[in-house]
Amino acid sequence: MQAPASSLHSAVDKWLAPTATRPARVAQLCRSHITGMRYVRVEAWHGGELIGIIFFRHDDGTWNVFPPQARRPSMNAARLAA
Repeated sequence: MQAPASSLHSAVDKWLAPTATRPARVAQLCRSHITGMRYVRVEAWHGGELIGIIFFRHDDGTWNVFPPQARRPSMNAARLAA
């Protein structure tokens, strides 16, 4: 089984399919000051319309079109051992 591609380039290729005549461009690059979440807005022309997709960086290094889940409090064995 193949591991999923994790680069932003491969995510843009998958979702926007840019070509030499219809290139994609990074329109916005941001990092949240509160959560530290990174995201990029990429735009490309398709059928005479400008399409923009936001890609979110996940903790495992992958880029996806959905935001990562918020970190929640959790218990671990180290806290229980005393």
